[in-house]
Amino acid sequence: MNDALPMNEPVSCAPWWRYPLVWLVIAGPVAVMLASAVTVWLALRTPEVLVSEDYYREGIEINRRLADKKLMPAHAGRNHAATPADDVPLPKRVTP
Repeated sequence: MNDALPMNEPVSCAPWWRYPLVWLVIAGPVAVMLASAVTVWLALRTPEVLVSEDYYREGIEINRRLADKKLMPAHAGRNHAATPADDVPLPKRVTP
């Protein structure tokens, strides 16, 4: 009980900016505000066109290319089966 201050003696207190915890609490919202300002600046500086004017034709072309890729193994097998036997090279022999 000897460490307790008497009731009539004022408690000295440092200003708020001297406490590191205050700066830690302030740093979070300030970082978010800066990040959002940078994001808005980037969005306004480089606007992106999301939909092209001929989006329907491009979609048709993409679907056609995907359908062609799906049939690629069948085309390769058909072409291989249709190759004359004279044109097929003989397998190379490995000499020991």
